[in-house]
Amino acid sequence: MSESPNIVRVAALIADNARAEVLCALMSGRALTATELANMAGVTKQTMSFHLGKLLDEALVAVEQQGRHRYFRLAGPQVAELLETLMGLAVRGEGVNLVTGPLDPALRKARVCYDHLAGELGVWVYEQMLQTGIFQLHSGGLQLTEHGQEWFQQLGIDTDEVASSKRSFCRGCLDWSERKDHLAGALGAALLSRIEALGWAKRAKNSRVIVFSANGEKALRGMFAMPSALPTRTQQSAATGAAIRYIASGNV
Repeated sequence: MSESPNIVRVAALIADNARAEVLCALMSGRALTATELANMAGVTKQTMSFHLGKLLDEALVAVEQQGRHRYFRLAGPQVAELLETLMGLAVRGEGVNLVTGPLDPALRKARVCYDHLAGELGVWVYEQMLQTGIFQLHSGGLQLTEHGQEWFQQLGIDTDEVASSKRSFCRGCLDWSERKDHLAGALGAALLSRIEALGWAKRAKNSRVIVFSANGEKALRGMFAMPSALPTRTQQSAATGAAIRYIASGNV
């Protein structure tokens, strides 16, 4: 008998259409009620309660009670990582000529992947971070540079505080529509949270779409608009600070 963990039980749970709908809906990072999830999956509330019970038993979802209502969410980033990987594998297996990713242009451009930025814009940001020396890729994975620490500090993100989180600090996450990595982990979550706090973007209601204002996207792109591929720390810090001041001026 194999000494490895038995993946059949978990795989069978995800393989059910209704439960798969639930898990994908919760990829928005928001907590939803059983009624909301039942409507999304096209099943009765009683059937949804059965499915949620199964998912709770395997710790794929978590529940929080507030008054009379129970709110369900993904159990953690590891579940989100698994689902994002499965989405990529599912699309890849449907044919080499398939147009990858969602048909909705807004969903393709920018969306939330559990708690970090995904889509075309998320991939672009990650690539710019590598090109400008904010991150370096090593055999052991992604590493934040000293310049990168200063860059995030200029943006208002304390990387030391983020690193104290129990979850993965920073890593690449394969974007299922773009087939390239976007930034995930605790630092990816902190970046998206800061983007929203600055008013550059907001989440669309009942959707995974992240809507950037024209000026918000301009400010985000402006943080990487340097004349050379590897700007000095002084140049990059100045650009980041200028982008933040642009937002603070009330133009967004």
